[in-house]
Amino acid sequence: MITVHHLGKSQSERIVWLCEELNIEYELCIHDRDPVTILSPAGLKKLHPLGAAPVITDADLVLAESAAIVEYIINKYGQGRLALSPSHPDYADYLYWFHFSNGNLQPNMGRNMLINRLKLEEENPVVAAMRERLARVLNLINARLENNNYLAGEQFTAADIMTVFSLTTMRYFYPCDLSPYAHILNYLSRISQRSAYQKAIQKGDPGMPLLLT
Repeated sequence: MITVHHLGKSQSERIVWLCEELNIEYELCIHDRDPVTILSPAGLKKLHPLGAAPVITDADLVLAESAAIVEYIINKYGQGRLALSPSHPDYADYLYWFHFSNGNLQPNMGRNMLINRLKLEEENPVVAAMRERLARVLNLINARLENNNYLAGEQFTAADIMTVFSLTTMRYFYPCDLSPYAHILNYLSRISQRSAYQKAIQKGDPGMPLLLT
């Protein structure tokens, strides 16, 4: 059985949600952040050298990186569910948006979070560039969702599971205002109604208010 090592308010939320969507058996091991640094606890380094979540164990396998874990679980335990095959007309869109999250959205959220913590002036050209880059990323997502219920098209897929963390829980670390992006907000409202998403959040981060607006 897969063991999902989940760190509160982290990208490992994706893996718990995936397991719930696929309705597969898994064991959940919750790790608490260091109360002083708010970083991963030392115990995670015993599992993987980077000491970060998500990490899964499956018999003798130890696997990190959320995208790799999602693909592993879908292919080995999900019979390909929540992914689109190369023959599907939306396959290229699925691939693009699956990788867009860790390739563009999450890094831009992270850079803006660091800028906030450095308390740089908004007039600083680096700050302005990073804010503008994130706005472009969010505008692209918003435009995609104007005429599509989900990122790959009309079908809910792992591309959505990869993306939602950055638009919701990540805003505990970088309080990005999504009010200019009506289609993103409508999308998050749809996502919040999924029973698997609700179960995953309740199991992984019980009592955590969802940042959906």
